[in-house]
Amino acid sequence: MNGMDRIVIEGIGGIGGFGCGVSDLTRALTGSACSPGTFALPTGSGTVTIPAFRADVSRLEEFIPARTLRRIDHFSRLGLLGSYLALADADLPEAERSRVGIIIASGYGATGMTFAFLKSLIEDGDVCASPTCFASSVHNSAAAHISIQLGAKGPNLTVSDYHMSVPSALATARIWLAEERVRRVLFGAIDELSDLIGYIRYRTRDALTAAPMTPLRTEMETPIPGEGAAFLLLAREGAARGGYCTLDASTTGSLPITGGPFPEPGLLVLGADGCRASGRRYAAVARNARVACYTSLYGSMPAGPAFDLAAAALILKGGRVFPSPGAVSLDFPATVPAGGDPVGADRISCLTLSGDDTYGLTTLGRVDSP
Repeated sequence: MNGMDRIVIEGIGGIGGFGCGVSDLTRALTGSACSPGTFALPTGSGTVTIPAFRADVSRLEEFIPARTLRRIDHFSRLGLLGSYLALADADLPEAERSRVGIIIASGYGATGMTFAFLKSLIEDGDVCASPTCFASSVHNSAAAHISIQLGAKGPNLTVSDYHMSVPSALATARIWLAEERVRRVLFGAIDELSDLIGYIRYRTRDALTAAPMTPLRTEMETPIPGEGAAFLLLAREGAARGGYCTLDASTTGSLPITGGPFPEPGLLVLGADGCRASGRRYAAVARNARVACYTSLYGSMPAGPAFDLAAAALILKGGRVFPSPGAVSLDFPATVPAGGDPVGADRISCLTLSGDDTYGLTTLGRVDSP
């Protein structure tokens, strides 16, 4: 990449418990009610209903005929809808789609189809196991469907690094653009709430109640599982048609974070999702920082950091901070700006922490900043 080019977020596509598209995400971020739905979970003791942020993929039929969707699983449908929404938001002409590279991040992968295939293998044997379930169980299945439907002929990759999936995949996207392998990268993060993930959450959390998530109350266990897809169309600045903001850096490493504590008056968007163990780490790292947190709008999932990036991009575009739901529950020394407050800086950092003391830090900047 030549010295004048930067990476621009040209379009955003999101689907989750908040709704579908940039307009629904913006409404949720500005304070519209966003309550979790429910998920009927089969267990050995009968069906249990747990709260969950579910995603409705019915709008996908606006882009793909229903007949084509018959054999496409839910995980891939999430990715397809997110990708079409991002391209529509960027107003990318169909003639330019063939030169787009695709990178998908997923913490879980297509768990619904993976375990459907294993079930068919156990019940029907290796000769009669479902080939459809097998094909859909591959982590790269969603990226393949997106590439086929869009006619995208650029490089295609899926990255799975659990909580670090988003920052790890973004690092690769930056390399592709820096090396000029492609002019644009369609980057997305997808996670689905399958029976398996729901059961794990049900059995390993202290409680799953309909009470709201309070991720800034770090000494409590309040995660609510979510599913969805968040996509960003990334372009080299010379190729972009406007955009929300720039993608300045994406790094991963081990705590403590080099360069911390974070400088004022910059804004730090936390990926805290109501889990007590990681919440304590966020509280330690973000002490005395200016913080925001929006995970209670889309739920707890490894793909969540991509929604944080979308929120940060919208903040930089509008110049004002969105209110953090449950800000009054903050239980560590930090400052949470009120909704409508100025951003206060040209850059926003999004922080993701995992259970093994690794971190991901992605920094976004204003398009017009140096």
